[in-house]
Amino acid sequence: MGVNSRCLGLIGGILIGVMWCDFSNAQIIPDGTLKTTVSTNGNNFNITNGNRGGNNLFHSFSQFSIPSNGSAFFNNPSDIQNIFSRVTGGSVSQIDGLIKANGSANLFLINPSGIIFGANAQLNIGGSFIGTTANSIKFADGAEFSTINSQSTPLLSINIPIGLQLGSNPAPINVQGTGHTLRNVSGLVLLPPIQTPSSTKLRVQPGNTLALVGGDLHLNGANLSAEKGRVELGSLSGAGLVNLIPTAQGYTLGYGNVQSFGDIQLAQRSLLDISGVNAGSVQIQGRQIKFTDGSLVLAQNFGNLPGGDIHLQATESINLIAKTADGAIQSGVRSNAFGMGASGNISVLTPNFTIKSGAGLNTTTLGAAPSGNIYIDAIAIELSGFSATNPADVTTLNTTTLGTGNAGDVLVNGNSLLVSSGASLSSATFGSGSSGKVTIRNTNTTVIGESPSGLYSNISSTTFATGSAKTLTLDIAKLQILDGGAVATTAFFAGNGGDLSINATESITISGQGRTNNSSINASTIRPDPSLRQRFGLPDILTANAGTVSITTPILTLTDRGTVSVTSQGSGNGGNINISADTIQLKNQGFIQAQTESGNGGNIALSARNLLLLRNNSLITSTAGGSGNGGNININSPIIAGLENSDIVANAVVGNGGNIQITTQGIFGLQFRPQLSPENDITASSQFGVSGTVQVNTIGVDPNSGLVKLPENVTDPSQQITTGCAGSEGSRFVATGRGGVPQNPSQEVRSNRTWSDIRNISVYRKTGDLNAQIPASPKVLIEAKTWHRNAKGNVELIAAQPVNIQPSLTCAAMSN
Repeated sequence: MGVNSRCLGLIGGILIGVMWCDFSNAQIIPDGTLKTTVSTNGNNFNITNGNRGGNNLFHSFSQFSIPSNGSAFFNNPSDIQNIFSRVTGGSVSQIDGLIKANGSANLFLINPSGIIFGANAQLNIGGSFIGTTANSIKFADGAEFSTINSQSTPLLSINIPIGLQLGSNPAPINVQGTGHTLRNVSGLVLLPPIQTPSSTKLRVQPGNTLALVGGDLHLNGANLSAEKGRVELGSLSGAGLVNLIPTAQGYTLGYGNVQSFGDIQLAQRSLLDISGVNAGSVQIQGRQIKFTDGSLVLAQNFGNLPGGDIHLQATESINLIAKTADGAIQSGVRSNAFGMGASGNISVLTPNFTIKSGAGLNTTTLGAAPSGNIYIDAIAIELSGFSATNPADVTTLNTTTLGTGNAGDVLVNGNSLLVSSGASLSSATFGSGSSGKVTIRNTNTTVIGESPSGLYSNISSTTFATGSAKTLTLDIAKLQILDGGAVATTAFFAGNGGDLSINATESITISGQGRTNNSSINASTIRPDPSLRQRFGLPDILTANAGTVSITTPILTLTDRGTVSVTSQGSGNGGNINISADTIQLKNQGFIQAQTESGNGGNIALSARNLLLLRNNSLITSTAGGSGNGGNININSPIIAGLENSDIVANAVVGNGGNIQITTQGIFGLQFRPQLSPENDITASSQFGVSGTVQVNTIGVDPNSGLVKLPENVTDPSQQITTGCAGSEGSRFVATGRGGVPQNPSQEVRSNRTWSDIRNISVYRKTGDLNAQIPASPKVLIEAKTWHRNAKGNVELIAAQPVNIQPSLTCAAMSN
């Protein structure tokens, strides 16, 4: 049979758009190397005989293709456990009909030239199905069922298969279909989707494995189903051995011996469905993995046992992009629990992980069981954007509970994390169960911007109901929150808000605002607006308490309305703020605030080892409305400066004002005032209650402690100067110049001074013989060796005993 030209792109490993193949001339032909027999009845092929080895049955074909509305029936004995079918003729297997077998046998279809599953392809076998473009299957006893050396006598094994050996350039596998028919309940994207029967589905019986392993894998509108079983997609770009590991659900594939991987794409509403009474597992392994157009992995667990895990691993990148054209279903991965069994965990391992344009990675529980955990391990992680059809549907990575079970935890490890354009990385509760813990461990984290609908980018732990929000932890090097983004733990009803802990080893920058939200780190209880209450069915009640915000970093900078806050807009108490940093700077309306409407205001504790600076209308405040008491503010910093109408405030309305305690070596600009003013104020007042106290403890070095009182009797300098030599004595003149100091400090010492003796020495000259005259010995000045105070308290120098020195002859002692 000739291969239709419209399928040649697949054979070459290139796929552009939707591939369409003509299956009308498909047929199944034995190659004569084994005892395989094929009989034909129209488009239906009956396959019998073959070679048997124990409970294994081997078939060999030169061509294996099934036309539309046709079938291939492996009419095997019912006790056969594995059917191995190889294709050796060099043509692509085009399958657009039914493959069936007797009993519970597993079926292996091996064609190194490529496999295409059409929209009408179906499986009706009792066991697992493995479709592969490998060159051979290896067995535990060393035997190998090869498509390359098919003319030699094959070594047929009675052992179990242990691996698929792929060649240096594995052919691709293509699966076509009409796409899934998932839809949301009442338009609520939080609820798990429901599915109406699909006209196309490639499925195995419940509890078995459906595996496709080859070169590049292209799923276009494919619908793969392994109820309560396992779906395996593996793509290789070079030679390698893929291990076959037997499990209760068929086979798990292992890639420990694989060096190079290929690409996997799920497009046009493709679906991998492992839902069931007890949901199954999925593993996808490749180089680049891409989900688009609402393509989805779906695991809905209706049973009492935990659902299986979903694992995505790529050596280059994993991309989940966009939603279906109608905006109903996100591209990505969803794991849901409906009963007593938890939903499965989701893990992602890749250098680059992207979710954008409204796609999602989510676990949800609607019952008593917890939802699954999410683990992300990637170098660069990006969550961005929103659905093009509905900007209110933003990109999400979250765990959620709508029942009594707790939401799963979220753990993200990596180098960089970007959350932008309204995307959300979170755990939330809409029931009585708590949210999960959210933990971020990486180097650089940036949360920036909002969607056109006003939803701000966030990393959060949130409760919308009676369940409490759990801890949100960031253990990072650098954190930036910009243009309205938020890192937050939030309560919207009666469940308490969670604590928020951030340890940034380099710096934290919070700057800017969106249309509805300041860039912030916050732990808050917030009264939702009417549209949000209606969307999530929330009553107009807010009794939750806010959590605590703890921040440790060398540099904390808040600018342009950037905020660190704990807030309660209901009757609950505001949380506490604890910040430890080397430098804390608030500029251009930077805020650190703890506020409540009617509960007690939260406390603020700031420790800045070098500097606390407030400029341009910045504010540190702990205030309470209603009958609540203002919170306390405790600040410890060697230097505190407040400029340009910046304030430190602990005020209340009816309750008592909070107490402010400041410990510093120097405070500049700020002054205590009983009420706020246009100046830089420190105030702890109450409008109708008792004002709080302000205590400033200045600690530093006393400049007077090292001073010594000088004596009042000053020595007379005239008594300390030696009288010059008399002219009649042997005198001398010494010119010292400037004492070594040059005229210009930038030049070396130079001197053009000349010396001349201007004395009249004629009186010393006599005619006649020249006689030497020796002058009388002068008094000798002796260097002082010690000192003492005399009776008047003056200091006197004491010299050693004088030494007799023979005076030298001078010119004045010479005569003519």
